[in-house]
Amino acid sequence: MVDVLFTEVVETSAAVAATRSRLAKVAALAGLVRRMSTPAVVSFLVGVPSQGRIGAGWRTVFDLAVPPAPSPALTVSDVDAALGAFASIGGKGAAARRAELLTSLFSRATAAEQDFLRRLLTGELRQGALEGVMLDAIARAADVPGEVVRRAFMLSGSLPGTAVAAMSGEEALAAFRLEVGRPVRPMLASPAESLSSALAELGACVVEHKLDGARIQVHRSGDEVRIFTRTLREITGTVPELVELVRALPCTSVVLDGETLALNDDGKPRPFQETMSRFGAQDVRELLLSPFFFDCLHLDGVDLLDEPLGARLEALRRVAGPHVIPGVVSPSSEEEAARVLAEALAGGHEGVMVKSLASVYAAGRRGRAWQKVKPVHTLDLVVLGVEWGSGRRKGLLSNLHLGARDPDGGAPIMVGKTFKGLTDELLAWQTRELMAIATEKGDWVVKVRPELVIEIELDGVQVSSRYPGGVALRFARVLRYRPDKDAGEADTIDAVRALLPQRATTPSDTIG
Repeated sequence: MVDVLFTEVVETSAAVAATRSRLAKVAALAGLVRRMSTPAVVSFLVGVPSQGRIGAGWRTVFDLAVPPAPSPALTVSDVDAALGAFASIGGKGAAARRAELLTSLFSRATAAEQDFLRRLLTGELRQGALEGVMLDAIARAADVPGEVVRRAFMLSGSLPGTAVAAMSGEEALAAFRLEVGRPVRPMLASPAESLSSALAELGACVVEHKLDGARIQVHRSGDEVRIFTRTLREITGTVPELVELVRALPCTSVVLDGETLALNDDGKPRPFQETMSRFGAQDVRELLLSPFFFDCLHLDGVDLLDEPLGARLEALRRVAGPHVIPGVVSPSSEEEAARVLAEALAGGHEGVMVKSLASVYAAGRRGRAWQKVKPVHTLDLVVLGVEWGSGRRKGLLSNLHLGARDPDGGAPIMVGKTFKGLTDELLAWQTRELMAIATEKGDWVVKVRPELVIEIELDGVQVSSRYPGGVALRFARVLRYRPDKDAGEADTIDAVRALLPQRATTPSDTIG
């Protein structure tokens, strides 16, 4: 197969960005995926080098002043090989050798290709929101069922790998299995209107505490234990107490889904940021983490993904015992479920999860089989920009511009602003962090790469012509940043619109 020219990736990416039609995006992507000669085509189209983060700093990339090539000649393989070589450079003189390699690559690129490379290397093209569109495109390019493609991706965690398998046929996709030691994408929950509505919709269910912790996925094979975050980043080396606990469970192999958090002496959760701080530290034992497991995906050689939740919970209780998350299976009444909710809130937790006992583990999917019940409205949004403060906040970045995810793979859609809820410590932190990812540094507004997720509490939303999504947040305030989530996990504009009162009669359904 003839290698795809890099300019075709650039042109296809531009075409996808230029349309709001999901069908048009899928068609454009599928056309190039169908002809790809290397999986790097898929990586580049979703804005991620196939090597992942390769350590190319903003200044290194944007300070390059290299005359562009007059006509396109680079292939995708040329670019992928150069980035692979860049990532492998280390040791004495590495900076100079890296600069030399980038200069050579950019000298062979046209102006449009140089612009794409800059954005690719600095993360500006990274769009988790494009995953769903790309999966549809892979299915169309290979002429295989979308559900088969999505399941393969959920089990492999690799879009390029899924695309390669799809082009080989449905059997290659079906060959993907849960593999102990390789994380699967976590099943996600949808917000419930109320506890009553969730119970009525789901029927036979479990009601369990929704903890204010960090999602973890635990894999054990023999004495080997690996622990991953919700974004599938491995943190095994930073949480030795969890490794020790899992190694002592009564089994030979297991995959568990759960939460971990740091607790006070009274058993209530410590601030979320303290829990997350453990994931970046080495050999820190002063702040111990406690695990609470709520699902079992594999036990002693038996995969349980396709078993109903009721069967998975039986396996979970056998293996995890005292570390199972608090809750009640098949509550006898709404009053009993309400008691579980009250206990969770009294314990300092967020609310409860209501889960259908008949549900299979839909890895990576956000469906109605799991629903979260919380006493206040919260949304996970993306920071798009921020305004310089005034008065006592002068010199600090304060008023945040907030965006919801476009489910069709477009840029995040702005839905409001807020400066409320920011402590002095958080103001200083976000000033440092946002300046580090700034794309435009104005005297009033600093625009940033849309990659930081922040949890916002709000009283509701209202119809608004001020923002492109047709809705605006009401009385929004910052709860916390979510370093455990990436922009592809932010709430969609549809989720924001769903909070509108009498939604069916509002004009916002025709906007965007």
